[in-house]
Amino acid sequence: MNAPISWCAKKQPMVALSTCESKYVAGCLAACQAVWLEPILKEMEIEVSRPIALFIDNKSSINLAKNPVLHGRSKHIEAKFHFLREHVNKEALKIVHCSTDLQLADVFTKPLKVDRFIKEA
Repeated sequence: MNAPISWCAKKQPMVALSTCESKYVAGCLAACQAVWLEPILKEMEIEVSRPIALFIDNKSSINLAKNPVLHGRSKHIEAKFHFLREHVNKEALKIVHCSTDLQLADVFTKPLKVDRFIKEA
């Protein structure tokens, strides 16, 4: 893909009770970065297409961001993390499922074999 990327690794500001919640919080933090970067890219005259695509590898967290019907399972998540849902509803962001096999950022966050990241021509 021919696009600017931003990458950050840090501990989450809370303890997640599930993988879905953890990925949802990570998606929220990524959404904050995307919203923050958009005016900077525009100032540098880099075209930003709307909605901004946010790639997440957890289908449950994608469903949580798109559909608040799962409220019973997510009511303990702090309100500030629903920033992601708000921007998806405003159509400023679109969430795209990214298979774990295509998740190249894992090389920075997990101990993986090198051959997983070597692509054949």
